[in-house]
Amino acid sequence: MKTTMKKRFVIASALCLLALLGNACGGSGSSGDSAGSDSSTTSTAPGAGTSIVNVWVGPPADTTKLPIGTSKVTLTGPTADGLYACDGGLPNGGGAHAAGPWLDEAAGTWDLSKKISVEGDVAWPMASYSEVIDGDTRLVTSNGLPVDEHTGTFPIASNDPAYAYDRNPNRIASNDVKVSLSMTPTTAAAPKCLGKGRIGIMKNGVSMFAPLDERNRDAVAYETQDSCDGHPQQSSVYHYHDVPSCLRNAAMGPSTVVGFAYDGFPIVVERNAAGELPTNADLDACHGRSSPIELDGKVVDSYHYSATYEFPYFVGCFTGTPIS
Repeated sequence: MKTTMKKRFVIASALCLLALLGNACGGSGSSGDSAGSDSSTTSTAPGAGTSIVNVWVGPPADTTKLPIGTSKVTLTGPTADGLYACDGGLPNGGGAHAAGPWLDEAAGTWDLSKKISVEGDVAWPMASYSEVIDGDTRLVTSNGLPVDEHTGTFPIASNDPAYAYDRNPNRIASNDVKVSLSMTPTTAAAPKCLGKGRIGIMKNGVSMFAPLDERNRDAVAYETQDSCDGHPQQSSVYHYHDVPSCLRNAAMGPSTVVGFAYDGFPIVVERNAAGELPTNADLDACHGRSSPIELDGKVVDSYHYSATYEFPYFVGCFTGTPIS
C-alpha cells in the first residue's frame, strides 16, 4: 500500500511540474493569452490543460535605458517602434513641467528603476466593472475607478517629491464608461490613428489613453503617475498610458488578457518561460500580433496588442476600426 501511494505521489508531482509550464497547476496567470510571429505556440482544447509557450526573437528590454518615445510619434501612418497619432499635440499643453532625473534627454533614454511615483494610498471600494456577452457584442461598463487597486493622492501635493516635476492639479472622480465592442473584431483596410481620449478599457475598470501627453511627448517617460501608473486628467478621468505595473506584475502566466482596445482586440500581458515580456521586435507596427490566446475560457486564434516596457508600451495604432 505504501509503495503504491508513493508511486502515485511521484507521478502526480511529475505531471504538476509539466503543467506549470502551461500555467495549469495552480499558476498565477489567470486568463491566458499567447504568442505569435517569430514565436512558437502550442495549445490544447479548453479544459484539457492549455499550454501556451512564447519564444521571443531577442533579449529582454533594458529597463534602465528605455528609449524616450517622443521622436517616434508620427502623423502620417504607423512605423516600427512608433505611434500613429491623430494630431500634432499642443505646444503649451499640460504634462510634466520639468524632466525628472530618470530621464537622459541627451541620450534619448529613461530609467524605469529611478522614476518616482506620486505619493498616497487611496482605496476605492465603490469601484465597479462588468462584462456581458450578448451575441457578437461585449458590453463593458465601469465607473472608471480601479477595482481592487489603490491610487495615489491627487492633486499632487506641494510637499510630494513628484511635485518638482509634475504638478497635476486634477482630482479623481467616477466617470461612467459604457462601450459595446465586437466579439469578432476585424482588421481595417488601413490602420487608424490614436486620439487623446479613451482608446481602451482595462479589466479593472480604468480607461486607457494613448502613451502621449498633450504635447505629444512620451507620457510614460515624462509624467509622474502613482504606484499603479495611473493619474487623472482635467475631467477627473483616472487613466493609464501603458499596461500598469500593478496589473502587469500580477500577470505572471504565459499570457493574460488585461483589457480591450476600442477596436475590440484584446490587450495582453505575454511572457516566455523565463517570465520576460516581448519587445518591439516581436510585434507589428501597431504593437500587436496574431496567435492563439485564451479568451473567455476558450483558446482562439486572435490578433491582440501586447504589453512591453518599450514605447509605445501597449498600442501604436488601431489595427481594427475603433468605436466612435
